Amino acid sequence: MLDDSVFEEIRKKSETFFTHSHHSKSHVERVYNLAIRIAKTENADLDIVKASTLLHDVARAMEDEGKIDDHAAEGAKMAREILEEINFPKEKVEKVVHCIEVHRFRNGMEAESLEAKILQDADRLDMVGAVGIARVFARGGWQNMPIHDPSIPPKQRYDGRSLTSVNHIYEKILKVKNTLNTDTAKEIAEERHRFVEEFLARFLKEFKGEI
Repeated sequence: MLDDSVFEEIRKKSETFFTHSHHSKSHVERVYNLAIRIAKTENADLDIVKASTLLHDVARAMEDEGKIDDHAAEGAKMAREILEEINFPKEKVEKVVHCIEVHRFRNGMEAESLEAKILQDADRLDMVGAVGIARVFARGGWQNMPIHDPSIPPKQRYDGRSLTSVNHIYEKILKVKNTLNTDTAKEIAEERHRFVEEFLARFLKEFKGEI
């Protein structure tokens, strides 16, 4: 296993790319901690998991700002350059790149390695629970999106853009639990998912003035 200094160098190089609150370096740290927790239980390669997690969203701000179409594809290219620059083990570079290429929820790409499955799981777990709800409304505010509009029903299939924050929870967040790969992630998701359901029930009652 590589020395911690290697990942500190990767962290420092990646942090300059995180400029929005919904995909900030705080998000990366949460995903990092979750990924390590899952990786240790699932006996995955920690070097690949750590590197891919730290770098998985380096291109996210560029997509949000309309500069690129797919942050997963562009981020994978950027990650390769960063890893080669710091002399990351060559035999692991492409494995990290694959993890980043397939991590995105919307793309629905299949993870071919345990490490890629773990990055998918950790990234998706950060969408669920109290933190996930906070991120939905942070992004909704950034996009000037309505919190809730009862006249706009949730879409049956998430297409990458919800019309209200509450609809985003229905269209995407509540579906995350059924997309996870590892047993460890599925176990973590159960309580987080339940919290989201409880929040929605409470929110809708307050919205109607029932409580």
